[in-house]
Amino acid sequence: MTSAALASALRLLDTSPAQAADQARALLATYPGQPDALALLGRALRKLGRDAEAAAADRAAIDASLRTRELAAAGAALAQGNLAAAEGLVRGVLRVAPDTVVALVMLAEIAGTLGIHGEAEAQLRRAIALAPDYVEAWVNLALVLFNQRRTDESLALLDAAVAREPGNVRAAGTKANILAQTGEYDAAAATYEALLAQIGDNAEVRLWYGNLLKTMGRQDESVAAYRRATELAPDLAEAWWSLSELKAGRITDADVQVMEAALASAAGDQRRLFLHFALGKAFEERKDWAASFAHYADGNRLRRGIEPHDAKLVSAEVDRAAAFYTPDFFEKRAGWGAPAPDPIFILGMPRAGSTLLEQILASHPQVEGTSELPDIPQLVQGLVAARWRDLGAAHPEILASLDADTARRLGERYLESAARHRKSDAPFFIDKLPNNWLYAGFIRLILPGARIIDARRAAMACCFSNFKQHFARGQTFAYSLEDLGSYYRDYVRLMAHFDGAMPGVIHRVQHEDLLDDSEGEIRRMLDFLGLPFDERCLRPHENNRPVRTASSEQVRRPINRDAVDLWRNYAPWLGPLKDALGEN
Repeated sequence: MTSAALASALRLLDTSPAQAADQARALLATYPGQPDALALLGRALRKLGRDAEAAAADRAAIDASLRTRELAAAGAALAQGNLAAAEGLVRGVLRVAPDTVVALVMLAEIAGTLGIHGEAEAQLRRAIALAPDYVEAWVNLALVLFNQRRTDESLALLDAAVAREPGNVRAAGTKANILAQTGEYDAAAATYEALLAQIGDNAEVRLWYGNLLKTMGRQDESVAAYRRATELAPDLAEAWWSLSELKAGRITDADVQVMEAALASAAGDQRRLFLHFALGKAFEERKDWAASFAHYADGNRLRRGIEPHDAKLVSAEVDRAAAFYTPDFFEKRAGWGAPAPDPIFILGMPRAGSTLLEQILASHPQVEGTSELPDIPQLVQGLVAARWRDLGAAHPEILASLDADTARRLGERYLESAARHRKSDAPFFIDKLPNNWLYAGFIRLILPGARIIDARRAAMACCFSNFKQHFARGQTFAYSLEDLGSYYRDYVRLMAHFDGAMPGVIHRVQHEDLLDDSEGEIRRMLDFLGLPFDERCLRPHENNRPVRTASSEQVRRPINRDAVDLWRNYAPWLGPLKDALGEN
């Protein structure tokens, strides 16, 4: 097919769409399945008002594009995280055929991954204009809008997508996930229920629904959803892992046999690692420590292969942060930022007791728990992305060029974004994203009225608890004993630096002290926050608020020491961790 023939047909679209459709069919008769000709046919049919046929042609064009050598290679590069290679391939396609919908969607994915949300939005809107029935692009656009804190627009787009295709699992699942992230748990549950009514029983949707029910504290229903998922798909590894995380869903010996059979036949590291973590927990319950550790180690090895971690990069950023955030830095910027006292940040290592602290404080009538908010890292990443052509742009040096007005606007943007998650009129709210420890200086700069609590747990116990936890995303340091030790050391030394650079700003709660003297530690924490003591803080397990983290089940029980010394059972295999921690 010559480009001239296609160009001739394209020129007919506005003046004679019927002739354009005829020419597209003629081209397809000679070159069956040619993506550009199929796309042309779809556009012509849409102009003729034949929307159903246009949608079918668009879908065929998209499927054909995905099979082309260039876009197949671009898709593989994207899956591997090689954005540069993917972008080169995609832009090559668009230079020749600028209206290739799949290429536009891929370019948007690359831009979104880099945090260039405006570019991602523009490319997706163009793709949707070319193929209005391509619901996948609608969902991608909704996610881009949500990442820009345009939640209402995002949900409206997803409502339209679900109305257009009620059985579209990704559209409905994304809608439910965004509703859950913004605290609309009942609406999220209703979305899953409507989807299941539309498509019938589905193992993956049952899994997602089970995760939501777990967050809502509906543990028995959550177990039932996970059980149903494993009945429908015995090899659905993530469902087994999710079930193993719930004490109420104790893994039976028969379950272990099914999981071991699934592991033996599982294709792909992603499935196998979930099964390893689930079996690690199952053998932990049986006190078969050697078998348990072997499965945890194999699961971590597989996960680290999928998501590598560079401990040296973290250490280098901590070195630079310690050099950058000095007492003089804060003194020269006194009075900067948004002065609102509303936020309480709980930060530190994951698995250090931050969820328990949040549950304690959220039991106080003046404090609302909003879970782990992504906004602080996103604000920092946005500053870096705005200078994406500068390969040297990085935290914390990117902050040197800020002025007082920008610092205030950043603080206000954080407060506006956090407001999406607030459901009460309590004067204070909690953001408990653990990884914010790296940005404590940034928090102080843009939110000088905020209070910061460092949730600290003994090194061996904390690190091993991370090692046996499979995180949904991020936390790449958690999949190697050596990386865990290095990360913990970096966290402790930066927090020690902040104690000196901004004295009195951070209050530390040692987890073991909280367990030994709950009332005393809680009173000290409330004093730091300027809040009166409230007896309800001693009974956090009575608070039935939704909890989205891995500790959701633990905090629904009275404060206890059940897992304090668990790591000691694995001590024979933890030498690399002990060595990496050094004196910590």
